[in-house]
Amino acid sequence: MAWLMLAGAIISEIFATLSLRGTAGSFRPLPVLAVIVGYAISFTLMAGALRTLNVGIVYAIWSGIGTAGVAALAAVLYGERLNLVAVAGMILIVVGVVVVVSSGATTHG
Repeated sequence: MAWLMLAGAIISEIFATLSLRGTAGSFRPLPVLAVIVGYAISFTLMAGALRTLNVGIVYAIWSGIGTAGVAALAAVLYGERLNLVAVAGMILIVVGVVVVVSSGATTHG
């Protein structure tokens, strides 16, 4: 269940971060609400995952996958350009997350 909560936290964080773009330049209530609700859900789910999983592992996965997800989706949704170095960096982030998870050091004792 902790892994599902972490996945939900990541999805919510990506949604909130992508919604930040709608707040740029002027106050628009709907994007601001999306940011606030998205981050509130993300942190609530992450706190739930921390009941079982180590904080360092959770944060590494949450921030790493969140960063790669935001960059990839911003390219698709907003036409932001990604060069080869950026794509390679995102691949390294995902590989790093896989290494961390497969290390077995994910739960506290």
